[in-house]
Amino acid sequence: MRTIWLFAIALLVCAPAFARGGGQSNAPSTAPSGAEESLSHDRHDGLNISADPYIDAERAKKKFGKANPIPAGILPVEVFLRNETNQPIRIDLSTIQLEVRPPEGKRQDVDSLSPMEVANQIVHPEGSRTPSTRRFPPIALPSESKDKKVAGMLDILRPLSLDGDVVPPMAMIHGFVFFDVNHQMSLVDHSSLYVPDVMQVPSNKPMMFFEVAFGAARER
Repeated sequence: MRTIWLFAIALLVCAPAFARGGGQSNAPSTAPSGAEESLSHDRHDGLNISADPYIDAERAKKKFGKANPIPAGILPVEVFLRNETNQPIRIDLSTIQLEVRPPEGKRQDVDSLSPMEVANQIVHPEGSRTPSTRRFPPIALPSESKDKKVAGMLDILRPLSLDGDVVPPMAMIHGFVFFDVNHQMSLVDHSSLYVPDVMQVPSNKPMMFFEVAFGAARER
């Protein structure tokens, strides 16, 4: 009886530890489940990419506060990457583009901006520019700005930006990517988010590109 009694006490002492261990999770921070289901998306090979362009200044202000990129002519697009496979998937964030296909006008492929570039343009707007493809690597900006105003904007933008390039198995990550559309938010209706470089890990097997069409572009 004494042995049984000691065993019961041991179980009671250990029970909280087991409970704490069972409740831990290594999954990345994600948006509420299903929040992206109603958005424009492209899904194949076990990866679902959804995107939500913020074209309304008031809506963007609620999200970004004083670091709202829309008054600077920059379009923020919230991107949701959901991995439905048992293997990690890597996305090259540096090659994501906004493909603009206006009914009348020249096709344009707009590269995404880094949070530092966005912060710098919000604080120091350089005037009107036409969206265009960067044919050469952009001039490297310092990772940390000595400009206090730019640094303040960067502190707001960085946590909201899409900065993780690996989506764990059966998980989702999300964040914003930014495009300079020169204040022409109407272009969004004829645009698509283009994600060309995606591969399975650890095999490094390339996957077919993803294209998320917005507005009228979805009807084509």
